[in-house]
Amino acid sequence: MFSKFLRKSIVCAAVGVALAASAQSTDPVKIGFLSTLSGPGAGLGVDIRDGFQLAVKLAGNKLGGRPAEIIIADDQASPDVGRQAADRLIKRDKVDFMTGVVFSNVMLAVGTPTFASQTFYVSANAGPSQYAGDQCNPYFFSASWQNDNLHEAAGQVVQEKGFKRVAMIAPNYPAGKDAITGFKRFYKGEIASETLPALNQLNYGTEISQLRASKADAVYIFLPGGMGINFIKQFVAAGLSKDMTLFAPGFSGDEDVIKAVGESMLGMFNTSQWGHDMNNPANKRFVAEFEKEYGRLPSLYAAQGYDAALLINAAVRDSKGKLSDKAAVRKALQAAKFDSVRGSFKFNKNQFPIQDYYMRVIVKDAKGRVTNRTMGTVLKNHGDAYVASCKMPA
Repeated sequence: MFSKFLRKSIVCAAVGVALAASAQSTDPVKIGFLSTLSGPGAGLGVDIRDGFQLAVKLAGNKLGGRPAEIIIADDQASPDVGRQAADRLIKRDKVDFMTGVVFSNVMLAVGTPTFASQTFYVSANAGPSQYAGDQCNPYFFSASWQNDNLHEAAGQVVQEKGFKRVAMIAPNYPAGKDAITGFKRFYKGEIASETLPALNQLNYGTEISQLRASKADAVYIFLPGGMGINFIKQFVAAGLSKDMTLFAPGFSGDEDVIKAVGESMLGMFNTSQWGHDMNNPANKRFVAEFEKEYGRLPSLYAAQGYDAALLINAAVRDSKGKLSDKAAVRKALQAAKFDSVRGSFKFNKNQFPIQDYYMRVIVKDAKGRVTNRTMGTVLKNHGDAYVASCKMPA
């Protein structure tokens, strides 16, 4: 009698385990998508969101074969708002992954509750130097770059082109300071001036006057979103483009800025890890589907959102949907087994990419559109300057 009861108990337990596994495989993968969706930086968050959602849609609204639930919140470009929203997404909504933050000061605030809860954060943009170096964390992965990287490539371009005096403008927040550091790491000429306007400043009368007085032969700007749009318009209107060559990272020379500024950006050089004209199957599909879905060319922000979704998809798939197994999920994220729109890349030991960086120039294409054309590789298989300070275990 006892033997029969024991056999029945074992069968019931086995059925229970099977049902639990089945339930787990059909439960949605919850994504906390927290980004800047209002204010001057809203265009950047919208592009990341649109790229992310497109990838999920093309996967049948699934991630790793499980239904996907994307819970969207606006951080308003505020560290305090971002941290509060992250708390809600983690504690109330019990998300499996976090992503979407645009600005590094928000990312540094959001990281604290995210890492404390052992929730994986897959960055589709912000890559602060702190998380690449001594504050690296097993729960943070960058699907974009480390903040300095595009600026390092720009510094190399300006150096190679032989400019002797460069004026620099970047916002006064962590990514702006990383931008100046990265540029100067590769540019060895004279820095005529360094200006740090407030984040989301839109009027540049004082800065334009300072540039005129600097006698610089080139100007390097890192002014994302509405900041870059307003500055370039004011720079050209003041006539400075006749005497000073303007350089930028892709953030200030991408499709969102071009659309707002227009033909006065023709001939401007910028650097990026990606271009919409890159000739690989994954990118061709992405660009075609993005234009079809949204009626515009994608920006690098959209490409990063798309890749972030593909990375999460691969992690869920390769961990067999067992998201409670943190070691398996991390291993799957590190492997990055997906076809990136940027081509090949791999993660460094600090979980930031090792990848190529390119020079682009703004031209009119065969359709008469003002847009970017990729010119060539500036930095090959490039990592970041902070990885040696990362003591994270493998």
